[in-house]
Amino acid sequence: MSKLKNKRALLTGSSSGLGLAIAESLAAEGCDVAIHGRSDVQSMQPLCRELGERHGVIFHYIQADLSHLDGVTQLVQSARDLMGGIDILINNAVTRHFGPLHEIPLDAWQQALAVNLSAPLYAIQQVLPEMRDRQWGRIFNMTSIYGMRGTPNRVDYVTTKSGLLGMTRVVALENLDYGITCNAISPGSTLTPNIESRVAALQEKENLDYDEAVRLFLTGKQPSGRFNRSEHVGDLITFLCSDAGTDITGAMLPIDGGWLAS
Repeated sequence: MSKLKNKRALLTGSSSGLGLAIAESLAAEGCDVAIHGRSDVQSMQPLCRELGERHGVIFHYIQADLSHLDGVTQLVQSARDLMGGIDILINNAVTRHFGPLHEIPLDAWQQALAVNLSAPLYAIQQVLPEMRDRQWGRIFNMTSIYGMRGTPNRVDYVTTKSGLLGMTRVVALENLDYGITCNAISPGSTLTPNIESRVAALQEKENLDYDEAVRLFLTGKQPSGRFNRSEHVGDLITFLCSDAGTDITGAMLPIDGGWLAS
């Protein structure tokens, strides 16, 4: 029997890339899934049908703007209406600005606080009552290696990911008696369409082959010299949703090819 049959997951920021890969990992274990993004609903329907049929689950897509509380409320309520409830919440949506601290526009800073930090809080607040009633729930906050380390020109990203790690620990401790776990998943450099495009640009700029471009891109980051695989992040989350994950809570779990160890 599939490990997560009859479970229902909501994933923010999951219409592509790492979020979508995590959604597929959950679906492969029998979990019904609601993914989220900014694209219009009609354009996402073929993908949802294909993934739902492939895995034999219900696959929904919800459009919502998470920079406002109303958008978070709409997303959670829509997912609840479509699936009948939410057992697993994965906060993956993110926005970021590249540039030095003294030049970051105020609206970019406020956007990062809203999407990267406030939206996860609002979503957790709204799913906790039903999880407590059922005495079971899994909450995951997608942080980052940069939530543990500073890096220039990423002040909004580093600050919000660090804050999300603190939030994870508080949520975990406040829900120890309700069968609910909350963990931070902290990927290093993971191969996603966005990263692929950056590697391709580096190849062209430096006239490198693909492997050389990857090594250059990861220099000073992952000692493994290779990208994480998105499906491995999904596999970890699936494991933590199983009975074996019952007592793993409040943890920061890196998938980083030895980055934090170096």
